[in-house]
Amino acid sequence: LMVRITRSLIKRKAEHNEGIVPDLEEISLHQLEIERIECIGTLCRRLKILLLQNNIIPKMENLSHLKDLEYLNLALNNISKVEGLDKCEFLNKLDLTVNFVDVDALEESMDNLASRIHLRDLYMMGNPAQVDWPGFKNYVVARLPQLKFVDGEPITRGVRIVAEQQLPKLSVELRGLAAAKAAEKKAKAPVDYR
Repeated sequence: LMVRITRSLIKRKAEHNEGIVPDLEEISLHQLEIERIECIGTLCRRLKILLLQNNIIPKMENLSHLKDLEYLNLALNNISKVEGLDKCEFLNKLDLTVNFVDVDALEESMDNLASRIHLRDLYMMGNPAQVDWPGFKNYVVARLPQLKFVDGEPITRGVRIVAEQQLPKLSVELRGLAAAKAAEKKAKAPVDYR
């Protein structure tokens, strides 16, 4: 049974706000088996906190109206790429713990976060790229100089200096891993004989 984000669902979850949907600054839609981020941006343009953890959402989309969004929690979903945040200019915390961002989508994901200048806090523990690639943390630290924390650990000046020194090597390594991962996924993909 697919649960959709609708006005009535938002209204039900906004009881403490007397159901006044357009003024909502925080909403929690976790553990509802939601498959898509939809309509929330047009209904709740003032949202600062959006909690969508523990659903089955595969794609970061329809967030462009959420200009005031400061904290987005998509932990424990099916996200494979960080995207769709280009209008969320005040985003300072993004939680993607235990998702599916792998090495083949990491460079583009970091490209998509580089312009989020207020982003301080990024959680990506338990994503394949973080689990399988030892260079993950230093790569992320070097690519996102605005970050203050990765997976809850403070980024010290020393960590940042080392990460920046390693970035050229890590970028080359990542591109090699990404190409191998893309080839592996292509080999596993079902053949379409149409």
